[in-house]
Amino acid sequence: MHRSVLSLLFCLSSLAGWAQEFSIQTIPDSVFRRMQGRSWPEGCTVRRADLRYLRLSHFDAEQKEHVGEMICNKAIANDIVEIFRELYRQKYPIQRIRLMDDYEADDERAMRDNNTSSFCYRRISGSAKLSKHATGMAVDINTLYNPYVRTGKNGRRIVEPATAVKYVDRRKSFPYKIVKGDLLHRLFLQHGFKWGGSWRTVKDWQHFEK
Repeated sequence: MHRSVLSLLFCLSSLAGWAQEFSIQTIPDSVFRRMQGRSWPEGCTVRRADLRYLRLSHFDAEQKEHVGEMICNKAIANDIVEIFRELYRQKYPIQRIRLMDDYEADDERAMRDNNTSSFCYRRISGSAKLSKHATGMAVDINTLYNPYVRTGKNGRRIVEPATAVKYVDRRKSFPYKIVKGDLLHRLFLQHGFKWGGSWRTVKDWQHFEK
């Protein structure tokens, strides 16, 4: 009887944690093929060996469990897994974590879908300089609700994604908003990341980088 009870408890425990996955590996060939001509365009100078493929469990705002995919630099892979494991444990909401290749490496499309991602070989918006995402050393999180905002040379305000204008007012309450001092913000800073929401000339509330 005692053995039966233990077996039942083990089965229930296994079922409760079935969706949990936090793994790091070199980029599988099948994943690298998805990246070709997308997040890994012709002329990409980043070595495949310097990147890692992660699988990360997470909860959305409705507390539904998912397992997402992320490519990042090997230098931050352990940090990302540790951060997302704690976010999962405390059920901090992340809507989706998909590779940029699922959006044809179109940053606007990915942000409108509130996607969370890291590596994409591209330049900083409005600049000729390579983004930290080009080396996989940055992560953008819940991107629709935490937009990038800057003022152009003509004085016009630029919001990315363009559909996120109503989320620029950070005094308002809405789901997936990253707030200074919240769990996600504290974890990234503890792991040595800088937050775009603290920048002075532009605001990039979705963005954490090393």
